[in-house]
Amino acid sequence: MRLSAQRIDAVAAPGRTISETARHLLATQAQDFAQSLWALGARTPGAVRSDVIAALADGSVVRSLPIRGTLHLVAAADLNWMLALTAQRTLQGATTRHAALGLDQQTLERAATVVAEALEGGNSLTRAEFMELLERKGVSAEGQRGYHIIFYLSQIGLVCWGPPRGTQQALVLVEEWIPRPRLLDRDESLREFALRYFTGHGPATERDFAWWTKLTLKDVRAGIAAAASELTELVLGETTYLVATCAADTATASGSPAGVYALPGFDEYLLGYQDRGLPLAAEHSARIVPGLNGIFLPIIVSKGRVAGTWRRVPKSTAIEPEHFAPASGVVEKGFARAARAYARFLDD
Repeated sequence: MRLSAQRIDAVAAPGRTISETARHLLATQAQDFAQSLWALGARTPGAVRSDVIAALADGSVVRSLPIRGTLHLVAAADLNWMLALTAQRTLQGATTRHAALGLDQQTLERAATVVAEALEGGNSLTRAEFMELLERKGVSAEGQRGYHIIFYLSQIGLVCWGPPRGTQQALVLVEEWIPRPRLLDRDESLREFALRYFTGHGPATERDFAWWTKLTLKDVRAGIAAAASELTELVLGETTYLVATCAADTATASGSPAGVYALPGFDEYLLGYQDRGLPLAAEHSARIVPGLNGIFLPIIVSKGRVAGTWRRVPKSTAIEPEHFAPASGVVEKGFARAARAYARFLDD
């Protein structure tokens, strides 16, 4: 059902565009820029890398930090209402780190003024240009200060990562880059958050949703209650899961999971939940994050379960698998198909 809800099963989303895929998932983890492009491409049948770049270039999809203080790709119109719910708690969580870096409120507000003036009128800044601007204007970007200034400016809704520049993106003013944001009041936003999460990630638990958003349990439960008429409860063992009713009906009709998929590192199929025990056996967790360094490797998914990892061959569009167990002929053929799909995505 999660394969279907997340549109990893291509049959579930024929003819979808990149921006529609981004909107359906609500937020797609994106600290690794190249991998995040494939996260949307893998869920959009027939899409190639340039299609994702085009969605970033036309402003329909942006990259920012709307949940957990972590970079995600989101439909541009959704960014503001998400930040209105999450930013205060995210900034509170960064208070100690900002103090250690000497980033007091006066310094952060000075940086905001400098950056707003530089970007006004449709201008953009690469990360390097942003750091140089701060230093030139007397705001130190040394060490981690520059990153945390971007973090702060993103949380207050001043900037986001917008138009592509080479293999990365440039920073732009949110109010200019997203001229028509969705305007929702707090109750509407909580309902939207719950319904969209369980539509794009269900079946999932209340705790999964709370972890994913970092909202309080009070707000989580308020959002779920507001969306209750459009959600279905499923019970597995002693655990209650929620899924959008429309998605539950579609997934039930589609039957058992099939196919082999080569999903990117940091993929929502794994990182979209606090409890990852359903798709990933505990004994394989360390192989997804070698050295427990926080870097999640690209994964092979077979019949809904994480069955291995893969890596790209240097200077090539080919990828090589590392299966957790000897692969059957069916799995090998499935991975070969997944590898060809990835190569087609890159070779645009």
